Amino acid sequence: MTALSSGNCSFQYQLRQANRSLDGNCLLFLIILGKVLLNTLTLGMRRKNTCHNFMEYFCFSLAFIDFLLLVNISIIYYYRDFVLLGVRFTKYHICLFTQIISFTYGFLHYPVFLIACIDYYLNFSKTPKLALKCQKIFYFFTVILIWISVLAYVLRDPGIYQSLKAQSVYSYQCPFYISIQSYWLSFSMVMILFMAFITSWSEVIALVQAVRMTSYMNETILYFPFSSHSSYTLSSKKTLLPKFIICFLGTWLPFVLLQVIILLLKVQIPAYIEMNIPWLYFVNSFLIATVYWFNCHKLNLRDVALPADPFVNWKCCFIPLTIHNLEQIEKPISIIIC
Repeated sequence: MTALSSGNCSFQYQLRQANRSLDGNCLLFLIILGKVLLNTLTLGMRRKNTCHNFMEYFCFSLAFIDFLLLVNISIIYYYRDFVLLGVRFTKYHICLFTQIISFTYGFLHYPVFLIACIDYYLNFSKTPKLALKCQKIFYFFTVILIWISVLAYVLRDPGIYQSLKAQSVYSYQCPFYISIQSYWLSFSMVMILFMAFITSWSEVIALVQAVRMTSYMNETILYFPFSSHSSYTLSSKKTLLPKFIICFLGTWLPFVLLQVIILLLKVQIPAYIEMNIPWLYFVNSFLIATVYWFNCHKLNLRDVALPADPFVNWKCCFIPLTIHNLEQIEKPISIIIC
């Protein structure tokens, strides 16, 4: 009688663990599905006339990897246990693949940020530019090289290998990697935005009250009144900083507030969720604003082809205070156009 009760308890325990694993896999499938839909929506909302750059290519590659992960999870979740090319796939591989992706995503934040910085710096420099076709090929292979390098590092790292090996023993547990890179990157950007706003908060408030939106050459632009006797030139960093803050926060303020909440509450988000296309475009806009600000003396349409932003409208007009109607002049005095 005792042996029978023990067997029943063991069976019930295994059944609970199996149900827990199935519920976890279903939840994981729904999360990846939601992320794929978010990626598709974000890519569909972006401006289509943006120039080719590294960040654009990496965003498309991330969307493809997420979709590939969703397909793999769907197949394994549907068939549960099958053999393909001599390899047996079970529900354990759902967690394994997602863990590998989490580690890979977690180590990509710094490299992507650094390469995007170099890419935008070279766009502003006077170095010889490659032909458009050569640029596309260069960006394509650069993105592939980054993915292969980071994935190879993840698979060869002894600590990560031991973590993945332990997962095969305790298959009912599926912990995911939390990236420290994304935390410090988000913290740094929020602090820089905060210090920039504190530095020029009075100018920002005054400009918010005076800024106007209009259309110029079929493009929506912002124009900022300024004094014709101002001691600052239009290309000075002090003059442009509040304009850039308004343009940036006008698009990304909800996302900035979300980052502040995450940092204050110390919310731990798995790396496979945290590395997403909205986050990359947020970083991209931050980098473009930074590059514009450091190269404000080069913001001349005739000299430099400025990098385009898929979301933030960096088109800014500077109109003298004595002119109250934009139509009174043929064109704005100075326009920053992507």
